[in-house]
Amino acid sequence: MPGRRPWSVPLAVLLVLLGIFATGAGLGRTAGPFDRVLGEQHSEDPTGVPVLAASRPVSLSVPSIRVTAPVAPVGQAPDGTIDVPPLDRHGETGWYDRAPTPGEPGRAIIVGHVDSKDGPSVFYELARTKPGDRVEVARSDGSVAVFAVDSVEHFAKDNLPADRVYGDSGTPELRLITCGGQWVGGRTGYRDNVIAFASLVETRRA
Repeated sequence: MPGRRPWSVPLAVLLVLLGIFATGAGLGRTAGPFDRVLGEQHSEDPTGVPVLAASRPVSLSVPSIRVTAPVAPVGQAPDGTIDVPPLDRHGETGWYDRAPTPGEPGRAIIVGHVDSKDGPSVFYELARTKPGDRVEVARSDGSVAVFAVDSVEHFAKDNLPADRVYGDSGTPELRLITCGGQWVGGRTGYRDNVIAFASLVETRRA
């Protein structure tokens, strides 16, 4: 990806999602009980795909970019941004635990580092995903929520579309988020965020 920094330059620890919480506060919510009855479903969305009840995501697979990674809950960082996994676990992704779980109505959010001081991280190739690419999220209740990428877009960190990223109602969707664009250093790190927007297309048993 253009603008990647040399590995020797210190890495910004957070994905700085400036402005999101100022305009999007109240859209997210803590998921509550994660593990419900196996196979429990709310209803079907307009496409006929079953909508799932809450269940914590445990692993993520994006075959088109050869990513298979664990998922752990993350909350808010002290500055109010979405936190990310610690740098010593930069191969792990983080599900934002104030948003829906993947497969529930609304927009689930999974974040990951683009790189570290040692080299590429879990979402290094996220910008290369294309519409139609599949994202499979295994959940703790034994179900798998399968999403198809709709678009992959870059946004300046101070100009993110909160109304497209957050929401706990509507059809089940997924947002994969990492850093991108030019490395500017300081508290900002990379100038942009890369977001893959995806929609639920299938649910199945693991």
